Amino acid sequence: MEHHVYFWLKEAHRNDADRQAFEDGLRALFKIPQVAGGLFGKPADVMERPVIDTTWDYATSMRFESVEDQDAYQVHPDHDAFIEKFSSWWEKVQVRDLQPL
Repeated sequence: MEHHVYFWLKEAHRNDADRQAFEDGLRALFKIPQVAGGLFGKPADVMERPVIDTTWDYATSMRFESVEDQDAYQVHPDHDAFIEKFSSWWEKVQVRDLQPL
């Protein structure tokens, strides 16, 4: 399955030092054993179209071998530590999970 998360940072955290810390935190999430792969990034500089949303600051795309692995990831202590450290930094978060057909 795929787990996609979009983060909108608060204005106060849109500086180089905080962005680096946030990116380090995202990198650490990919070391959690249940994560089978993926990446994180910023909005791509693509042609503007009405269906494109580039208002977010960071997104992750994580692959899990099963829903059970994703569920275990959600309660992993390193995931909890990320949320505890950074949840006050974001204005909004959206999650999109998908099950490939």
